[in-house]
Amino acid sequence: MEDEIPYTKFDSIHVFTEMEANQFREFGKEMIDYVANYLENIRERRVLPTVEPGYLRPLIPETAPEKPDNWEDIMKDIERVIMPGVTHWHSPRFHAYYPTANSYPAIVADILSGAIACIGFSWIASPACTELEVVMMDWLGKMLGLPDEFLACSGGKGGGVIQGTASEATLVALLGAKARAIDRIKKEHPDWSDAEIVGKLVGYTSSQSHSSVERAGLLGGVKLRSLQPDGTNRLSGEVLEKAIQDDLDAGLIPFYAVSTLGTTSSCTFDKLDEMGPVCNNNNVWLHVDAAYAGSAFICPEYRYLMKGIQRADSFNFNPHKWMLVNFDCSAMWLKDPSWLVNAFNVDPLYLKHEQQGSAPDYRHWQIPLGRRFRSLKLWFVLRLYGIENIQAHVRKQISLAKHFEGLLGSDDRFEVTEEVIMGLVCFRLKASNEINESLLKRINGRGVVHLVPSKIRDVYFLRLAVCSRLTEKSDIEISWKEIKEAANDVLSKNV
Repeated sequence: MEDEIPYTKFDSIHVFTEMEANQFREFGKEMIDYVANYLENIRERRVLPTVEPGYLRPLIPETAPEKPDNWEDIMKDIERVIMPGVTHWHSPRFHAYYPTANSYPAIVADILSGAIACIGFSWIASPACTELEVVMMDWLGKMLGLPDEFLACSGGKGGGVIQGTASEATLVALLGAKARAIDRIKKEHPDWSDAEIVGKLVGYTSSQSHSSVERAGLLGGVKLRSLQPDGTNRLSGEVLEKAIQDDLDAGLIPFYAVSTLGTTSSCTFDKLDEMGPVCNNNNVWLHVDAAYAGSAFICPEYRYLMKGIQRADSFNFNPHKWMLVNFDCSAMWLKDPSWLVNAFNVDPLYLKHEQQGSAPDYRHWQIPLGRRFRSLKLWFVLRLYGIENIQAHVRKQISLAKHFEGLLGSDDRFEVTEEVIMGLVCFRLKASNEINESLLKRINGRGVVHLVPSKIRDVYFLRLAVCSRLTEKSDIEISWKEIKEAANDVLSKNV
């Protein structure tokens, strides 16, 4: 055709491609140096940015460049455009939410994962991606002391999978429980339709569970009851059993319950050992959400907190919160993954392969089809740190929380509102909710420390979580100094 573009017009692209490898080496070295300098000097940065919504748009052009930009300009724009709007989660004085883990081994592993760039939805799509994940989940399960029924190496049905987040794991478990319940009820009542059964399904969780549990119910199209925990904010077997019996009497079908080990608001632990028998006796799938605290179970002295885990159907925690593996890496184990595989099994011809059934096709264990080579991060971190050093990291962060608890105890204006078990301290001024709200606003406004609040039974309190792997005792003392000075300011205005 006359208007066909000659192939030679694209020669410049081929030349650029040949240059890319050499340029990448230089760019990569410069970025590695930048990242190392950023983390080594992160204490010098204000934890919380001062920008306003919409700050970024005026700093960059309205359209993408027609010609390539210079690498040097891109590097300059990291500090000019990006860093002013970054909340520095790995600052030693970032104490909000819970940790998001990070380490050089995990960063390096992510570089390799990005280079391989496979989409590991099935075994044949990248055998190493699937097989390393199977083995890493067994390594990790053994580190936690999980029952053999959860491990692929046990030769049973069980196995593990890396989800993106604990929220995904909660939803996946609910959908597995839903499939199991429908299957059971249809055998008892063959004339009932799926819609009739789903309309009767009901699940259970504590009012202190993460909001993602409620969201899983919405996404799964089922009722979820929020149950009140006891005076120590722990959901008991007695409360769960009564709720199940009430619903059975009302003609409903209990099918799913969540036990939280380490709640978001206050890091308290539901009574798993009581909830387990209740669920087992009533054909209720028990999912255990230990998103933050689960990392501590690699230390034998904290495994008492998971007493009763053998009764669970599924278990999840986030290595990307506390175990030096960067986001995203959420570890989930199931005693019988076949309920997920059967529920999620949409198997078009183009996804089939000759080895089906001989190894997991992880697309059947999750919501999305695609998945990254996330097990590389676990492999690198576990090998380059070793179990002993990861245990030492967890123990150190708990000791720092205990140190902060001691500092609070030295000032009778403050009170600790929850038992300090892990790396979270919940505290408040012995004053009104309004004064504590002013205290938090004052602390965060100073920019040195960042905290978030919570509220239980209408009592407003502040949360200090030990988040960064860089945090030292001196950082905790600086945070305490900031909190005391903010308290002085707030109380002087409310005399």
